[in-house]
Amino acid sequence: MIKELVSIPSPSGNTTKVISFIETELNKLGISNRRNRKGGLIATIPGENDKDHRMLTAHVDTLGAMVKEIKSNGRLRLDLIGGFTYNSIEGEYCEIETSTGQIVTGTILLHQTSVHVYKDAGSAKRSQENMEVRIDARVENAEDVRKLGIEVGDFVSFDPRVEITDNGFIKSRHLDDKASVAMLIQLIKRIKAENIKLPYTTHFLISNNEEIGYGGNSNITPETVEYLAVDMGAMGDGQSTDEYTVSICVKDASGPYHYGLRKKLVELAQKHEIGYKLDIYPYYGSDASAAIRSGHDIVHGLIGPGIDSSHAYERTHEDALRNTEELLYHYIQSSLVEL
Repeated sequence: MIKELVSIPSPSGNTTKVISFIETELNKLGISNRRNRKGGLIATIPGENDKDHRMLTAHVDTLGAMVKEIKSNGRLRLDLIGGFTYNSIEGEYCEIETSTGQIVTGTILLHQTSVHVYKDAGSAKRSQENMEVRIDARVENAEDVRKLGIEVGDFVSFDPRVEITDNGFIKSRHLDDKASVAMLIQLIKRIKAENIKLPYTTHFLISNNEEIGYGGNSNITPETVEYLAVDMGAMGDGQSTDEYTVSICVKDASGPYHYGLRKKLVELAQKHEIGYKLDIYPYYGSDASAAIRSGHDIVHGLIGPGIDSSHAYERTHEDALRNTEELLYHYIQSSLVEL
């Protein structure tokens, strides 16, 4: 499921194809779902208690870019979608989708790439001014590019380069957050297969604008008490998160997550012998924090599989997925946090 999802281009602002794919999967399962006006997808499974609701969310939109300028040399200047650095996409294959749906492939390069020509090839700043897309077409100027149908505002998607190794590693762009979307789909399949009766009506929001800050901040029912975002756990120096456990976020750039829900998630992990780590993500925001900022009166939490090299060429391990799935499985069958 992860391999299928990351292979469907879906930068923030252009997510219709992948939402349609998920919609089809839910329809096969007979799960009630609807699209919101922002283009996200909400699936609902009725519970024994319909007065109090839960919502789980994962986002299907990814990092990407738009054509900022068609340069006189026949190459493209980019404007980034989402928070990442130009050096993380240097040398990456990409595709440009025109407004008529045509696909043109290319490669993202530093203008001064050739060491045989440019003395500063190694030291030149990787910035909007210096990075460009080399189109896989015979073009020499802006007019040639426009004849291909390419124009300012066209979406640019990055090749995910997905690979699953024999020893359980998953390497790909856009594991943030398509790994979590895949887990929610698998969770719904498990609920159906095991005929589980959920204690509370539970909504599953597949949001599509998280990378730009407002994916999961609406369409939350007034009955929703708990809102759990499923997103990647950030790894790096000073972090406890790893690629083999579920990361339970206690705080990110938005502030602390709900203390009671955090403690409950830890208790569930300990009770069911689920590998977990508590962590703080210093430069991070989620759909749950967006929902809090928008004024919803909810208990909010954030968990996810540990993922290395976030917002670049990412990697995780099937153990992190398994631990996250198990925590989700037990969470949706548990009682609400006592307020």
